[in-house]
Amino acid sequence: MASKALIPFLVGMMLLTGVCNTLLTKYQDLQCVRDCDSPDPKRRALFEQPVLQTAQMFVGEMGCWLVVGGFALWTRVFASGRGEYAPVGTEDDVGEVADAEEGDEEVPPEAGLPIAKPLILPDETRRPLVGWRVILLGLPACCDIAGTTLMNVGLLFVAASIYQMTRGALVLFVGLFSVLFLHRRLHLYQWVALLVVVLGVAIVGLAGVVANSGSAPASSTVLRAAATLLIREISPASSALRTIIGVLLIAGAQVFTATQFVLEEWILERYALEPLKVVGWEGTFGLLVTVIGMAILHLTVGRTPAGRHGYFDASSGWTQLTSSRPLLVSSFLIMLSIGGFNFFGLSVTRTVSATSRSTIDTCRTLFIWLVSLGLGWESFKGLQIVGFGLLVYGTFLFNGIVRPPVIRWLRSRTGRAGVEQVE
Repeated sequence: MASKALIPFLVGMMLLTGVCNTLLTKYQDLQCVRDCDSPDPKRRALFEQPVLQTAQMFVGEMGCWLVVGGFALWTRVFASGRGEYAPVGTEDDVGEVADAEEGDEEVPPEAGLPIAKPLILPDETRRPLVGWRVILLGLPACCDIAGTTLMNVGLLFVAASIYQMTRGALVLFVGLFSVLFLHRRLHLYQWVALLVVVLGVAIVGLAGVVANSGSAPASSTVLRAAATLLIREISPASSALRTIIGVLLIAGAQVFTATQFVLEEWILERYALEPLKVVGWEGTFGLLVTVIGMAILHLTVGRTPAGRHGYFDASSGWTQLTSSRPLLVSSFLIMLSIGGFNFFGLSVTRTVSATSRSTIDTCRTLFIWLVSLGLGWESFKGLQIVGFGLLVYGTFLFNGIVRPPVIRWLRSRTGRAGVEQVE
């Protein structure tokens, strides 16, 4: 009963940390860092450091090592007190304990707790991921760098809710890559679900474009380096065009995120490692590569006249971050929320299912939208509801949470055998 009682807490904390992560990142993007007293709003410079925000995300993932170390210390201290009275496990834990008892292995009482599952090796039949093989986790970490940085750039141009909804395109690329590279098989209704998700993302982007099409031209955001020179050329046009760019950047970033997920699945199918250690190693490799990349880009681009105060001016970004209390506090909170989201998300995945985690993550979008409306960061868009509804339905349909109408109809007419043939 204690295990089941923890599940609502884990779900609630996953939602809370996930919502805080997106909203705090958008909050940073809205902070003024230069010429804040200017009467002309166009002269005020906001905090635009997506690469630095990527680095702080990896610091948050590295924070998982603190949990791993604390759990190891607690286990060692607890193990030293073995031999004393211990309560009999509940029915929820009998199955997990019985598996280990077959091999005459001692099972710590914490093995049955949902909150401890990300810290326990899930499958000992695979080869342990130790030694030089740990470097393999650097591959998904590099994909995470590319995906997160592109999404942070896209968040500069769109509202937080549109950002979160556009991330729903992830299920499309994960599904496609799973078929191409992992040789998974998708049913017909799952392909239909992917098309519904694409339609939903398109409508969400259209909602942002329509809402901004009649607004005044946005102030020019000076973007440095090759990819940002194009945006500098078109930025004086309209905020609608900026919204399109933001949606495309976020949707394109899902290609890298999907590649990250597929790589992680491929690696962990072959090697065994505690889930939270996977997050910690990816944070370590990700921060290392990000810092090296920031140093190179700062020396080659950030120090040039064109790159000053731009995305790759690491010195300017660090000064802005450390000299602003709101930015510094929000950065610390983002690190906590990232670490917490990974920890509680893994706990939900191993306690309930990956499908449940996907469903909860979809609900996170609704909370982000409601909070953004309440804070006045965006206005209500009716078309956005339609897009969000399609996103939710497509995600639920893909994960098998809802049945497609055709299968429900066939089940009522032909029975289970006919349904299995269609699936």
